[in-house]
Amino acid sequence: MSTPPLVTLADIESAAARIAGAVRRTPLVPTQLGHADAPLWLKAESLQLGGSFKLRGAANAVALLSDEERAHGVVTHSSGNHAQALARAARDAGIAVTIVMPTQAPAIKREATEALGATVVVVDISERAAVTEQIRAETGAVFVPPFDHPAIIAGQGTVGLEIADDLPDVATVWVPVSGGGLISGIAAALKALSPQVRVVGVEPELAGDLAEGFAAGHPVSWSSDRTGRTIADGLRVTAVGDLNWHHIRAHVDDVMTVSEDQIRAAMRSTIVEAKLVCEPSGAVAVAGYLAHADRVGRGPAVAVLSGGNVESSLLREVLD
Repeated sequence: MSTPPLVTLADIESAAARIAGAVRRTPLVPTQLGHADAPLWLKAESLQLGGSFKLRGAANAVALLSDEERAHGVVTHSSGNHAQALARAARDAGIAVTIVMPTQAPAIKREATEALGATVVVVDISERAAVTEQIRAETGAVFVPPFDHPAIIAGQGTVGLEIADDLPDVATVWVPVSGGGLISGIAAALKALSPQVRVVGVEPELAGDLAEGFAAGHPVSWSSDRTGRTIADGLRVTAVGDLNWHHIRAHVDDVMTVSEDQIRAAMRSTIVEAKLVCEPSGAVAVAGYLAHADRVGRGPAVAVLSGGNVESSLLREVLD
């Protein structure tokens, strides 16, 4: 498998300048969670516009569209956070947007996407890629993928720039993994700025395709029936993207998994102790840090709290 060109620090810095007026610089929040030798900070992307990091990549991708492409609008598939992000970016740019969402997506995410002016098409999770391609072919809309694109990776990489700027002595950064856009960008930024920083990916055990592939040394795909079992709805992608895989192999130090109970416990701890509301997908990195003490290491650690869009019923259940 040949290695495609990887996103560079210059690409990420250009993205940061391009999207500066469209996204928030989110805070790095110190906590009392975890280990004395590796104090934990939370990168609160749950406080990003739209409630997740996804706006960074979507805003960068939309900003790079040509006038002709803008005239045809954009389309994507997403369980919710990329959907809201692309809907917001498209609305702000004055272009049409269609989102294909799985029936399994939380209602709160679908409703938020529609409220941003997007046309939402609901299908079974196994059909979302095919339906997205059909819409693209029929309308000429530009497909803006959730993760497997250099513009998306560069936009998400701005999270890494902010971490390095706010905590220069950071030793380890824990990142939730679905399709791999976030960890690809963060790892590319951090390894360019501070090669000694460890970047660790975390997945649910029930959607551990990257952990399996990382250990085997080649990409692995799981069925949507398998990944659909996890409470972390934003991490149900069946495989990391091709470009993302190459970034992960080049820059990521470790990948591990956490149980559903560990995800719930991390949600509860984050909300109660750190006073930050998070969704299950957003709590996975915290769960990795808390559950794998033997792999934490020494020095300041950051867990990326990737999103905070959680159904009220699930929030009550977790807190109870």
